[in-house]
Parts: sequence; structure tokens; C-alpha cells
Amino acid sequence: MKKIFAIFAAAIALASCQKTVPATIPAHIKDGKIVLETPKRAPGQESALGLKCDPIDTVRIGFVGVGGRGAFAVQRYTYIDGVKIVAVCDEKQERVDYCNEILAGRGLPAADTYVGSEAYKDLCKREDIDLVYVCTDWLDHVPVAVCAMENGHHAAIEVPGATTLEECWQIVNTSEKTRRHCMMLENCCYDFFEMAALNMAQHGLFGEVYHVEGAYIHFLAEDWSWSETWRVDYNIAHRGDNYPTHGLGPICQALDIHRGDKMNYLVAMDTPSYNGKVAAKKFRDLDDCKDGDHTISLIQTEKKKLIEVQHNVYAYRPYTRMYQLTGTEGFANKYPQEGISVKGINGHEYVSKEVMDSLLVEYLPDFAKEIEDKAKTVGGHGGMDYIMDYRLIYCLRNGLPLDQDVYDAAEWSAVAELSRISLENGSMPVEFPDFTRGDWDKTDGFKYAFK
Repeated sequence: MKKIFAIFAAAIALASCQKTVPATIPAHIKDGKIVLETPKRAPGQESALGLKCDPIDTVRIGFVGVGGRGAFAVQRYTYIDGVKIVAVCDEKQERVDYCNEILAGRGLPAADTYVGSEAYKDLCKREDIDLVYVCTDWLDHVPVAVCAMENGHHAAIEVPGATTLEECWQIVNTSEKTRRHCMMLENCCYDFFEMAALNMAQHGLFGEVYHVEGAYIHFLAEDWSWSETWRVDYNIAHRGDNYPTHGLGPICQALDIHRGDKMNYLVAMDTPSYNGKVAAKKFRDLDDCKDGDHTISLIQTEKKKLIEVQHNVYAYRPYTRMYQLTGTEGFANKYPQEGISVKGINGHEYVSKEVMDSLLVEYLPDFAKEIEDKAKTVGGHGGMDYIMDYRLIYCLRNGLPLDQDVYDAAEWSAVAELSRISLENGSMPVEFPDFTRGDWDKTDGFKYAFK
């Protein structure tokens, strides 16, 4: 009787999850988890792990989407050696004109301009472009990146890299097929504290790191007028952790995800929509907001390590990405107060500010030390945007694997839809797709590549 009841319960659960999982991805229940089947690698595709491409002496760039974020990117790239801004594209003429004003102000030649909702297709057909840099709204990230790769160009995509599991698989498959890089522009991986703490972890200061936390908690709901309408609409219409990568990216690097470990399954919980409903009424005259005010996703890895990711854009509280690393011999914490605890120094309390500052200087990677002053001068979230761009161009010019590959883009972005699936099925565990298709342990840890 118990066995019959278990089969019956599983059948009910599967029927339920089929209503909320992506229609194009087969799903089933196994060992109490929702399992989304991994599509087979198509003939002619091969793994893009450690992908190296021919060095590019001068990286010719086309920017697509040059609103606030894209225009700032254009400005940063005028300070990076070894690049040429060839083209800019946007739906609005005034935005591409403004980019050419930026170039003129820096004494650089004007870029060719493309205007229209599908003008990126013509930009991608050019043969004199090496990299397409995508700063559009979230829903257009993947179409533009795929078009770029299919036309022989590398792609760099603003966060999140994708919004659905189908899109995650699309960028993975396209990169594997075309042998073109597809990097998600997760700038928080280049925050000075995060880079130094990662280096400390890699040198064993924290022992075995086994629990990590990250978040995107950023109060937006009271004044969303600064944002384009698409971001307001997306949060109102989608339940789950809609913006996971700022918190998740740096902690995944610390755990060597798909470089010796992998995320196995996720469980998500959320609160009702309180301030979210107020924002929906204020900005869209709607009575409902699908996104709960606070969402928590718990992830366990193959090596039984724990990841916690939080999302909240509705709370009256200070900005935080949390960023915590807990190990057998130490601890690092960025928010609300930067602190480090190390066995043998001051194990149950934070070390003094003098000791912490010394550690942060000592363990900041050498390449970041070399460009720190320029990064902070050029700017972009305190300099981390500039360091991210610098590293991307350095790797392309030297034919090296990128710091963030297409599997990072897929894995970190996938939390958005996986959390939704879990939430809509009573916080049922959802297995994490292995976007590397079994190659997650073929690389020995996260490393920055150098010539």
C-alpha cells in the first residue's frame, strides 16, 4: 500500500511540475526532485571548456544597446588599449549619437551607427567586428549574442546572461558549435574585496570553504522611474530570483563550480509580495506582483557544499550582495561590514582593521594591483567594470580562455527559472542542469589565464 501511495504521489507531483517547467524541456520526478532532462550535444559540437581562439591584435567592437549601461561601457573602452569601437546600435537615434559624442570627446573616430529594434542583425553581418558587446534589455541578450556568434563574432552579454533555461542551453550550444566565446559581464567578480578573498581562499587561508552566501538586495521599488520600463515589467511578471548573478558569480568562483565541483539541486522559498504589489500599483496600475518581496535559494553541490542566494528589490534596507565565505579555518564577509577571521590570528572575531587591510593588499591579484588606480579613475562601480573589461580584452588579444565562460553564464543565470520552478511546486527540489554535459570535473579549479 505504501509503495502504491508513493507512486501515486509522484505522479501527482510530476503532473504539477509539468505545468510550470519549460514546455520544451522534458521533466520527470526522481528521488523526490524535479529533473529537467539534459539535451544531447548535437553532432559537430564539442565542449567549450578552456576555449582558446586565435589572438586578436586589435579587438574591433560593436556595441548593441547603448542606453545608460551601454553608453558607460563605450566610455570605459575609450581608455582600454588594443580596441577599436567600430559600430554602435540602439533603438533610439539620440543614444547612438551620444556615443559618437563620447568618441569625439576622446579624439577617436566616429563609429558607424545602426538604429532600430532589429538593426543589430545588420551590425552582426559585418566582417570587421571581433566582439559584440550586448547591453540591451534582458529579453534581448540571447538573441543578439546568438546572432553575433553565428556570424563569427565573440559575444559579451550584460547580466543576466539569459532569462530562461531554453536560452541558457541556446548560448551553450551556439558557443560550442561556433567555437566563439560567450561571456556574461558579471562585474561583481572583479570587486576588489571579492578578488582578494578568492585569492585567500585559493591559498588556503580559510581552510576548506564549505558554505557561501551571496545576494542582490537593492531597494528599487519606491523609485523605479530611473529604469527602462522593461525592468519594472519583468519583476512584476516573474516569480523567483530574477537577478541572481551578482551574488552568485563570485561565490561560484570560490567553490570552483564546473571546475571541480558542480551545483546539484536547488530549493527556493519566498515571501508574499508586499511592497512589490505597491510598486505594481504605482507604476503599472496592477493589483498583483508575482515576484515575492524576498526570495531565498539554497543550492547543494556535488561535494555537499552549501550555497545561499537571496533576492530583494523591495525592502527598505541598505544595499548588500552579502558575499560570505565560511571555511574550516576562516571566514570572509563583505556586507554590511568588511571583515576577515582566520584561525591562528583571531579565529572567533574579525581581525583588526590594520591586519585586514594588509591582507586585502597582499592577496589582491597582481594584475588588479597594476591597474587599480586607473580602474578607480575611469570608474564603473568603483572600478570593477573597468577591470572586467580589461581582462576580457587581455584574454582576447592573447588567445586565452576567458575568466567567465559560457557555462558560467548559463549556470548563474539558470537560478532565475530554477527558483521559479521550485516555488511553483511547493519549494520542491529541482536538479541543476549540467551545462557541461559531464565535464564539470575536467578543470582543476578556477584560475585567471595569463600569457
